[in-house]
Amino acid sequence: MAEHPLGTRFPTAADSPGLAMWQATNRWQAAMRAALAPHGLTHVQYVLLASLVWLHGAEPDSVISQTELAAFVATDEMMTSQVVRALEAKGLILRAPHPHDGRARALRPTPAGVRAARAATGDVERADADFFSALPDLGAFTVGLKVLSGH
Repeated sequence: MAEHPLGTRFPTAADSPGLAMWQATNRWQAAMRAALAPHGLTHVQYVLLASLVWLHGAEPDSVISQTELAAFVATDEMMTSQVVRALEAKGLILRAPHPHDGRARALRPTPAGVRAARAATGDVERADADFFSALPDLGAFTVGLKVLSGH
């Protein structure tokens, strides 16, 4: 048998876990875009807003910086800053000077932001349930994803 021009160890492209992850991720992201379209949010806007609501719900008096939010979500800090500004422009997040760090911004969801995150979460979770329903063991899959993401 001749060597494949790519020098791959996989007999078919479908056997590559990386390609399978890429394809599944693209399909899942399309499902997320469709679920979030009625809410006027991009997926990254939703993730950052919902995560901020989550963090403040766990500790309502906490001060969350953009850097802390980016670390929680595992997003790039510059991209987080741009998205947070967009959420602020929509009236969903308040950005204020950080009380302990003059270089940082403290983030807080607005009441409208909490309502938007809550409304979108129902649609996101329904889309997730539909998308992942084909898996025989969602718990094991989720554990595998946590391993891959370093948690």
